[in-house]
Amino acid sequence: MGFADLLNDVGGFGRFQWIHVTLLSIPGLLMASQNLLNNFTAGMPGHHCTIPNRTSIASSQNISQSEVDDRELLRAFIPMDASGTKLSKCTRYVEPQWHLLESNVSVIGHQANFSELETEICLDGWTYDKSEFLSTVVSEWDLVCTLRPMKQMSQTIYMGGVLAGAVIFGGLSDRFGRKALLIWSYFQLATLGTCTAFSPSFMTYCIFRFMTGMAVSGVILNTVSLKVEWIPTMSRTLVGTLSSFFFTFGQMVLAGIAHSLRDWRKLQMAVCAPFFLFFLYSWWYSESARWLVLNRRSDEALKHIHRVARINRKPEMVEKITMEVLECHMHKEVQSSKTTHTAYDLIRTTVMRRISLCLMVVWFSTSFAYYGLAMDLQKFGVNIYLIQIIFGLVDFPAKLVALGSLTFLGRRITQGTCLLMSALMIFTNIFVPTDMQSIRTTLACLGKAFTSASFTCIYLFTGELYPTVIRQTGMGFTSTMSRVGSMAAPAVLIMEEMLPALPSMIYGGAAVVAGIIAFFLPETLNIPLPDTIEDVEEKW
Repeated sequence: MGFADLLNDVGGFGRFQWIHVTLLSIPGLLMASQNLLNNFTAGMPGHHCTIPNRTSIASSQNISQSEVDDRELLRAFIPMDASGTKLSKCTRYVEPQWHLLESNVSVIGHQANFSELETEICLDGWTYDKSEFLSTVVSEWDLVCTLRPMKQMSQTIYMGGVLAGAVIFGGLSDRFGRKALLIWSYFQLATLGTCTAFSPSFMTYCIFRFMTGMAVSGVILNTVSLKVEWIPTMSRTLVGTLSSFFFTFGQMVLAGIAHSLRDWRKLQMAVCAPFFLFFLYSWWYSESARWLVLNRRSDEALKHIHRVARINRKPEMVEKITMEVLECHMHKEVQSSKTTHTAYDLIRTTVMRRISLCLMVVWFSTSFAYYGLAMDLQKFGVNIYLIQIIFGLVDFPAKLVALGSLTFLGRRITQGTCLLMSALMIFTNIFVPTDMQSIRTTLACLGKAFTSASFTCIYLFTGELYPTVIRQTGMGFTSTMSRVGSMAAPAVLIMEEMLPALPSMIYGGAAVVAGIIAFFLPETLNIPLPDTIEDVEEKW
């Protein structure tokens, strides 16, 4: 007898669970927007040095707009890049080179004499192409050329906030409850995310993004726990997978919003303001009865169980489930709650230590490979809004396959296989020539699909492996490695300058190691949630 039996008595997966899971999942539509927002708010538009009064300067040389179009005119002011096909982004000629406008001057001849022509940095700033983005933080604060690494730094700072949130909110929710921390996280994300849109400087923008990232962790961690702690054992796989589709669909929602607005401030506002609505309706949620009992608040737990029974149209169970019945079902858990638990308990005992160490590696590699593929969409040479939609679409079949695998083969096999298949796609892409862009994009999409399926599995798997008394601390502790992976992923891309294949080798190698380690985790398919550390040690 345990809490799972009580859930079945009050309707199993009934009307309350449907409403509860749906309301918790809807914010997932905009969670993808938070994590992948940098692709659009920090998009890198085409740019070149600003040339003040170039038209009037050309007129002084008797060159009219009817004779030479604007792009051709720029050739007299701006050198070509190393490829000889595009204008340089970071330099301009000290003096206009009018002879380059002559029709018999070839690009090859221009390149041959390039070293003889004196150039300088962009002293008057940059002019940005507005065909793809009207405004981004890059164009707003000129994060180009020597400041180009600032673009990736803003994403690393955001992920640093997600990392800090995983550590802080994980422990706080085990102490103060899932509902309270989730409500606060909604409010923090809505308020600070909206404030980000009014940032007067890049430093202010980064500070707000860091604080927003903390709130994102609070939302994700507490949403997962509130879901799994109110649903029956047999429904966890289906609920976990279907809930992840909200995140997947959210990737396409992001592409649609970004395409329609194209201004980073409006986009930032559009994906954060709805969290005020989520904050308002989150007061309807029921606190986890498991957590309440284990924190010696059984009277409140009983009220929530009675509420669930009434919503599930099981009014007769209100009379049958008394305090004595509740304490009888959770006697072992209540006894365990008298002991204070800390993060040290995650590695204190043999099985808990094995679980924690394995999960740390799996979380790191899943996030590392995922964001390595998903956070540099402009490199594919395809319309950025289209590639974002494609990246979202491929997740649907991958997650449906994962759902079948989670249900029939179990968590362990699914987790390991998804990571190994992701590694295979990444490694294969290394040997595909760069001019075969469609094949490279297809393989990248498949690799991203498998890492996304791995994410679906690991959230469910982790929640099932850790006991209730320390579940949130465990989720926060292990998912911390996910945040480290997401912070490290952009930094690895810098290594492309040394060896183009090196980032892919690192991403794929990490996925292989994690895929093998995943097979050392215990299987949790159709096993009731453990409530105490003793349950974990006895089961596995």
